[in-house]
Amino acid sequence: MSLLTILGLSILIGVITILTDVREYKMHRDLPIGIFDSGIGGLTVYKELRQLLPKENIIYFGDTARAPYGSRTKEEICDFVDEIMQLMSLCSIKVGVVACNTITVLGTAMLSKNYNFELIGNNTGAVPALRDSKSKRIGVIATETTIASGKHRADILALDSRAVVFPRACPLFAQLIEAGSLEGDELRQAAYHYLTPLKEANIDTLILACTHYPYITLLLQEVMGEEVVIIDPAVETARQVQDYLAENNGLKINGEGSSHLYFSNRPEQVRDITGKFFDTTKCEFRLLDITPLARYYANNLSANASYLG
Repeated sequence: MSLLTILGLSILIGVITILTDVREYKMHRDLPIGIFDSGIGGLTVYKELRQLLPKENIIYFGDTARAPYGSRTKEEICDFVDEIMQLMSLCSIKVGVVACNTITVLGTAMLSKNYNFELIGNNTGAVPALRDSKSKRIGVIATETTIASGKHRADILALDSRAVVFPRACPLFAQLIEAGSLEGDELRQAAYHYLTPLKEANIDTLILACTHYPYITLLLQEVMGEEVVIIDPAVETARQVQDYLAENNGLKINGEGSSHLYFSNRPEQVRDITGKFFDTTKCEFRLLDITPLARYYANNLSANASYLG
C-alpha cells in the first residue's frame, strides 16, 4: 500500500490533520475520539457519546468481518486489536474508547502501551448496579471471555462485600445480534435459556456486560420482569470519556461534530440494524479493510511518522 493511498484514506474518513507534531503534546481539542468494538455492539456506546458530546468528531471501527470476539482466544483478540490500534494511531485520535467488554478485560494499559493516546475501557456498571439494587443480588450477562475474567464480580465486591453476584455467559446473543436477528424464536429461546437461572436466583439488578445486549433490552426486560433493573454501562462509559477530556482540557468547543463509522464487513446492513435505535442520517457508514493498513503501518514506521507530523 503506497503512502499516497494512506493519505487518501485519511481524507476519506475526514481525519483532521493538525500541523503541530502530535508527538509533542498529549491532546488537541479538534482531534477525533476513536471508538472500536468487535462489531456493532460498540455503537451503543457511540450513541451515548454522541448525545453527551455533540461537538466532538468521532471515528468508529467495528470489526464485523471477524465478530464476535467473545469465543476467540486471547492471542487472536490481541492480534485483531493491535491492527485496530494501528488504524486509530494513523487517525491521530485524542483518546481511544474500547466499546467492548471482551477487549476491555484484557487490560487497556497492556493494549495501549505502544501508542501515544489513552485508552478508556468499557465501564463495568458496578456503581449504578449497587446504587439501584435493594437486595444486592446482581446478575451479570456477557461473553464467555468476559465472564471468565471475573472482572465485574471483582469490581462489585470491591465496592460492597455483601453483594452476591450471579455471572452468566450468553455466547449466542452477540452472534445473533451481529446477524441482525433482533427478534424471533431463536433469540427468544436463547433469552429464556440464559436468563431463567438468574430469575430463579431472585436477582433484582442485571448488568448488560456486553455492548451488544442493549439492542435486545426489551426482550431481556420481558424475560426478567419489570421489577428487575437493567443496567447499561454505556452511559457510565460515555461519562468517563467526558470527564477524561475535561480534565485534560481536551473537549472540543466549536462546531458540530462529525461521525465516520467504519466496518470490516456489511456497512449497509449495520446501518439498517442501528437505524432502529438512533438517528443515522448524519452518520457516514463505510467499508474499511484494516488488514492492509496494519501491514503498511508495521513495515513503514518512518513513513508513518512523517505523515503524522
